[in-house]
Amino acid sequence: METGRVIGAPVTAARFKAVVDAVMAAATARRAGYVCIANVHMVTTARRQPDLRAAMERAMIVTSDGQPLVWALRRQGLAAERVAGPDLMPALCARAAAEGVPIYLYGGVAPVLDTLAERLTRRYPGLIIAGREAPPMLPPRPPRDDAAIERIRRSGAGLVFVGLGCPKQEFWMDAQSDGVPAVLLGVGAAFDFLAGNQRRAPAWMRAAGLEWLFRLAAEPRRLWRRYLVTNSLFLWYRAVEALGGRRG
Repeated sequence: METGRVIGAPVTAARFKAVVDAVMAAATARRAGYVCIANVHMVTTARRQPDLRAAMERAMIVTSDGQPLVWALRRQGLAAERVAGPDLMPALCARAAAEGVPIYLYGGVAPVLDTLAERLTRRYPGLIIAGREAPPMLPPRPPRDDAAIERIRRSGAGLVFVGLGCPKQEFWMDAQSDGVPAVLLGVGAAFDFLAGNQRRAPAWMRAAGLEWLFRLAAEPRRLWRRYLVTNSLFLWYRAVEALGGRRG
């Protein structure tokens, strides 16, 4: 797997299967590390927040969740495929069930976690959910939590799916990773999608890079600033890069 740069942020260029294989190899060996699942919002935020960009630099993999990132990597001559949280999490759960690797769910709220756990175990017979935890409200940059680290360590999980939203989950993973012998994955809204609380955009909209528009229409009050402001900044930064300069 190669690493490209999209408006200054590192993004791994890889096929979907290669990402699944790499994560499962690390999980089986109980190697510590974390995976950022990057979209336009994340790389644009990282452009303006050096501490987020630094957390992405320390990740074992930064997947390209978002068609604009895939297009940007391909323009650099890199073989990239979209690797989105709601697709990666089921693929890893299927492998974890087959290979006997326990998983841990961290984030969200208890009712969603209960529904998610029930759906995952029904869909993937043999899947071991070693623990699930809906933490209290965390600060924007969560510190190291030794108690949470110990709970996850004792669970024996090899995969920890983290649903705290960007960039909180990236800061959380960065702070906890060296104490957890597992792969942490910041899957964002995947908990809600896989629990059936939210609908995903149709496949044609995802392929056209329009998933953001579908989500904006579904939750305009919550997401208007994130998508309209962030997307505009992303286009500006990309235009500046194309002209061979850097601003912002």
